[in-house]
Amino acid sequence: MPALHRATHRVGLHLQAARLGVSQGEAHVLAQLDAEGPTTIAALHAAFAHRRSTLTGILDRLVEANLVRRDVHADDRRSFVVSLTPRGRALGRRVHDALAKLEDRALKRVRAADLAGFEAVVEALQTSAAARSPQEKP
Repeated sequence: MPALHRATHRVGLHLQAARLGVSQGEAHVLAQLDAEGPTTIAALHAAFAHRRSTLTGILDRLVEANLVRRDVHADDRRSFVVSLTPRGRALGRRVHDALAKLEDRALKRVRAADLAGFEAVVEALQTSAAARSPQEKP
């Protein structure tokens, strides 16, 4: 696990070096919206597993910076759809490109079998963490 923590920290440093002007959490939300298009807050929560207050803070900052919009969902007025503004779309594309370049460089150093094994480990970590017992605290 320490190696995985260090790797995710390095991804954050990579994004910082790209001088995007947003935090790692904000960058990931922008990249997600760039890749997937407008989505609900619930879907963003499911994608990142942030605490709701953390995701709300990220979205508040992105709205304030005119990078995303929160609109009432057309089919359910109790929920919101988050979408990129034109400025957010441009920055989301830059974030996505920065992450894609990093991924491309990394994958050149990994055999297909190793990548499949890594993906299996990541899936197992996600499943295990999501299935923690009720006695465990987050």
